[in-house]
This record gives sequence, C-alpha cells and structure tokens, in this order.
Amino acid sequence: MAAADAKPRLNVPPSMAAALRLDPVGAGAGASSSPSPSRRLAETPKTPSPSKTTTYSDRFIPCRSSSRLHNFALLDSPSKDDTTYSRLLRAELFGPDSPRPATPGPAPAPASPNTNLFRFKKDHSSAATSPFAAQHDCTAGSGETTASPQKPPRKVPKTPHKVLDAPSLQDDFYLNLVDWSSQNMLAVGLGTCVYLWSASNSKVTKLCDLGPRDSVCAVHWSREGSYLAIGTGLGDVQIWDSSRCKRIRNMGGHQTRTGVLAWSSCILSSGSRDKNILQHDIRVPRDYVSMFSGHRSEVCGLKWSHDDRELASGGNDNQLLVWNQRSQQPVLRLTEHTAAVKAIAWSPHQQGLLASGGGTADRCIRFWNTANGNVLNSIDTGSQVCNLAWCKNVNELVSTHGYSQNQIMVWKYPSMSKVATLTGHTMRVLYLASSPDGQTIVTGAGDETLRFWNIFPSVKTQTPVRDIGLWSFSRSHIR
Repeated sequence: MAAADAKPRLNVPPSMAAALRLDPVGAGAGASSSPSPSRRLAETPKTPSPSKTTTYSDRFIPCRSSSRLHNFALLDSPSKDDTTYSRLLRAELFGPDSPRPATPGPAPAPASPNTNLFRFKKDHSSAATSPFAAQHDCTAGSGETTASPQKPPRKVPKTPHKVLDAPSLQDDFYLNLVDWSSQNMLAVGLGTCVYLWSASNSKVTKLCDLGPRDSVCAVHWSREGSYLAIGTGLGDVQIWDSSRCKRIRNMGGHQTRTGVLAWSSCILSSGSRDKNILQHDIRVPRDYVSMFSGHRSEVCGLKWSHDDRELASGGNDNQLLVWNQRSQQPVLRLTEHTAAVKAIAWSPHQQGLLASGGGTADRCIRFWNTANGNVLNSIDTGSQVCNLAWCKNVNELVSTHGYSQNQIMVWKYPSMSKVATLTGHTMRVLYLASSPDGQTIVTGAGDETLRFWNIFPSVKTQTPVRDIGLWSFSRSHIR
C-alpha cells in the first residue's frame, strides 16, 4: 500500500510533481504538518481520462484584467446580491483584480484604448471618440461642429460620347478653328471653308468658302450666338450672319493672318501674326477703332473678361498682357511664362482671376490676380498647354495638352487636384470649346477628329450628364 501511495495518480514529470501544490479548500493556517508531494498528489480526486497515457504540458492563461469583457456581458451576474460565492468564483475565473459586475447607472470607462476592437455591444462611453459617431452626428442638425463624411470623387466618363471626322483640320498651334455658340451651334474651320454643325439635330451646313487664295485661321461666335467672326489667312476679319449664311462685314487692317478673335458686348478684338491687336466696332463703318501694340511676336491668345473691362492677350513672345479700353498700353505685363501663351481663361466665379498656360518649354498653368499682378499659383502639367476653359457650373477648369501626352485634364480649383485625365486624340489637342449648358466640351486635334466629352455636372443636379440619345456613338463626318 505504501508503494501505491508513493505512485502519483497524474502522469507528470517528477520535476513538476514537486511544484504542484493542490491544497484542499478550507485548510486552516494551523495545520500540523504538510504532507509529502507524493501524498498530496494521491489525495487529489481522480478524474476520468479518455486515455491512461495522457500527457499534460504547460498552457498559457492570459491576464483578463485589461480585457473589455463587460462589452460581451461575461461579467454580468444573474443574481442581484453580491454573495461571497460570487466573489470567490469571479476571482478564480478572472483574477483577483477583475472588474465588478455591471450595475445600473453610467457605463464603466473602457480599459482598452482601441474603441473598435470586437465591438459587438454598443459602448456609450466611447461613442464620442468613434469615427462612426461623427458621421451620424453631422446630420442631426444640432449645430455642433462635426467632421462631415468625405464625398466620393465625381465620376467622369473616360471616353467621348461622340466623334466627328473633321478632314483638313489643321495641326497649327497658333490657330483657333473651333467654337460653340450660345445657340448650340458648332463652327469649325476646315481648310478654306467654315462648316456649322447643329448639336440639336446633327445637321451640317456649309457657311462659306474663302477660295483657293485664302484660308480660315480663326472662328469665334458673338455672345448672343447669331453672328460668326472669321479670321482669314490674308489678314481680314469677316462677320457672317449664321441664320442667313450671308456675310455682312469684311474688315481689314492686319498685314498677315488673323489667328485669334475675341468678342465683348459690342467690340470684336483680333490678334495677328503682325504682332498687333485691332479693336473692331461693328456699329461704325471704320475697319477698326483702335490698335494695341505690345507684343513682339505673333498674338495667339485673346480673351475678354466677363465684365468686358479687361482684355488678356498672349503671344509667341512668352508674354501675357492685360489691357483696358481706356489705355493704349497694357496695364499688366506678365513675363513668368517661358514659352508661347495661347491658353487663356477668365474665372466666372471670381472677378480678376485669370488662368494662363505655356507652351512646350513652359508646360505650366499659372493663376493671376489682375488687380495687382500677383501670381496666385503655378502648376507644372508635364506637357504643352494648348487651351484652358473654366466651367461655369462648378469651380473647375479643363486644360488640353500637346507634346507629349496629348491629354485632356480636369482640375478642381483652388486645390488643383486632378478630377480626371482623358486620352483619345493621337495628336496635339489644339482646339477646345464648351457647350452652352457648361456640361460638355468638344476638342479638336490634327488627327482630324472632333471629340465630345461629358465632364462637368449641371447646375441643379451636380451629377455627370447622361447620354439621352441626343448624340449617337457612331463616327460621322462633319462634311
């Protein structure tokens, strides 16, 4: 019997048998003597085991004192009174420093800094610090300043919804051969002819043919959309009535080709390779009423401000000049560009804000405050800037580019973050015009195509325009 007592009931290594102290509960402090390790093991109640050769090893018991177990309702006691048995059971299961059971009243402060860890139960104490709480509170209308959820980026179609063949569309950086009227009529200069394309019914009309000795260098609609100005290779400026397909004026004054035109309310400005800008008043019989001489090379960019107070001109001399009607000298001479300045656009959202783009050696879009001539911002686009146009519905602008990407880029102002980059033209995107509603643009290139893109939202819906059948997806010819 002594041999049986010396043999431990548990199959553990002898080195561990001495360390195991399984004292029975309730052993008093005044016990006379401590039994031997083998005796203590023999007095342990026998537990049925599926195998006689069970091997026990060390196991890790984590400390539960820092866990947020109250979120899982593991510490809630079914009884209302905190008995001695409950305290002992809780201490044995969760450690001597475990939190007390949940009681009615304010929820206890969380012990873990991670407020979203295994969050199956709503924790009112951490609702203020949760990133999801700010999203719900921003619509509560309480007037408190909370972070609003970030809007998803606006989706811009990456492909044109309409492509027109435009044979003989010239690949010349200094010409301006495409314009869109307020009456939804597109004018395109192709060789010696000007064609009109109706965006309402896709009807094509041949407006004029200048003959074999001349060529079309610029087209530009008046603001009401009934008259079209045409700049010719011989230096003339012609005014045509589009409804009757009849020429009503022919004005001279330039010594060589007229490559750029700009209408104000009643004044038509023309820029030429002869370096001059002429002001034509169609209400008087004279060919021009004044001349602006400030550029040292061909004038290739020309835009009136929306209030008709200032005229911006860009030239192949890398200069951007700002004029007014009361002076024969430029009020601003901006020389930061290092290449030809063709791309010019006035902001419809902020008075005195002017954007300009430089050619291949410059590649930058610069923003100017024309009240003092300061540069507000400058962005290197990585390629030649051919055109700029501001959207009248939202504070965004579009730029078209040449060497070497031939892309179309939509920018958000003033952050100048890219909204979209569109590709499709195989040559420089030299021509750009906007639709009357401000949602669609048309681009032209030396690849002899015109491409229509829905890139801007409408004023009311602020969502991209859907194709409702007005345009066909097939390629058609403009002549």
